[in-house]
Amino acid sequence: MALLTVRAAAQRLGVGYSTLKQWIYSGTVRTTTTAGGHHRIADAEIERLIARGNPSSPAAKRKAGSTGLIVALSGRNRLRGFVEEVRVDGLLAQVRLRIGDQILTAVITGDAVQELKLRRGDEALAIIKSTEVMIAREALEVRLKPDTTRARKTATTRNRVSNR
Repeated sequence: MALLTVRAAAQRLGVGYSTLKQWIYSGTVRTTTTAGGHHRIADAEIERLIARGNPSSPAAKRKAGSTGLIVALSGRNRLRGFVEEVRVDGLLAQVRLRIGDQILTAVITGDAVQELKLRRGDEALAIIKSTEVMIAREALEVRLKPDTTRARKTATTRNRVSNR
């Protein structure tokens, strides 16, 4: 019997950490308490919650024709954020995610926005799959080196003219 942390269990159930903690405090979820007072949730309890189809879990809110939970994905670059803005115009939609203090803008189909039911304030993942990655550093101050070769050529030309 494997025991999961509250965070790992919440991720597996598709709910927020704080939501799962509230379920624990209200007695909805059965846990084991460690010597240090931390809650651990058994695999069997997770399976029970999934089978029960908890009405407040995102999995239960999906329509019957949905494809289900993504178990694995090949994209390794996942950025978790909150939807700041959704603009749908015909076939395409622009979705802006706030990830920390940064904004990521993605252009996806309008159908994808409807299927994902994206709304402002929703939590979402940006999954980046790329064949090329470039890395850059920002300089605090740009230091330009003087063109010493040009200065040398000018001095050499002057010396030749004055020696004649």
